Amino acid sequence: MGTRLPTSPGPIGVFDSGYGGLTILHQMRRLLPQYDYLYLGDNARAPYGPRSFDVVYRFTREAVMQLFSMGCHLVILACNTASAKALRTLQQNDLPYIDSDRRVLGVIRPTAEAIPPLTASRHVGILATEGTIRSNSYELEIAHQAADIVVTGQACPLWAAIVEANEADSEGADYFVRQRIKELLGRDPDIDTLVLACTHYPLLLNTIKKHVPSDIRIVSQGEYVAESLAQYFQRHPDMEARITRGGSCRYLTTENPDRFTECARIFLREPIVAKNVTLG
Repeated sequence: MGTRLPTSPGPIGVFDSGYGGLTILHQMRRLLPQYDYLYLGDNARAPYGPRSFDVVYRFTREAVMQLFSMGCHLVILACNTASAKALRTLQQNDLPYIDSDRRVLGVIRPTAEAIPPLTASRHVGILATEGTIRSNSYELEIAHQAADIVVTGQACPLWAAIVEANEADSEGADYFVRQRIKELLGRDPDIDTLVLACTHYPLLLNTIKKHVPSDIRIVSQGEYVAESLAQYFQRHPDMEARITRGGSCRYLTTENPDRFTECARIFLREPIVAKNVTLG
């Protein structure tokens, strides 16, 4: 590894390939405002969705190591693609050699754990990036929770780009959202629960609701991931003790920090200041 990692308490690291993880961060800070947070967006190399497993793993590992080097003992992959393509390898192959006391957690398992009580028909739809859908991660995780649930995945190209372009309420967004939802419900009309399995998609919620029957429940991840983190700290007080409590949040980006600051307003509805960081 080459460098010694800090051992004193530090912030919760939150990583995403871009901006979408800010929706997860927002919910974590609402539920757990006492902790310090350090957000890292790899915006210069986004989107991760179309990239191979190997590339997503390499990029994600670089980001996690950056957050570890800045004092984080716990890193949340607030990115479905990174959770699907990199998390298991990091947990099983890397952490035992990097530092067996540090942890990396994802967003797919907490979401999957929340699904079984929500669906009456036992038919669930997943709206996500191409990479997440191809990984079959939601099918596998939900099957671990309840084997009787039928999961149908729908890739939604362009949705994340539409959000980042601040076009979530545009006619173009309406067209692409309607198209994908129609396709998904056409494949399984018994779906009664729809999971927004990309952290960008909550910003499309108003448009999504226009094209989803009112009796279908729409699930956003943020609140479930935040609740899962709170429960994790209850089960692991040793890790909770390694988190600093100042109520602060810092932001890092591999892109132009001014652009990040501007785009982050779309997701957070509050002014922030970001700094640049180089990975790799």
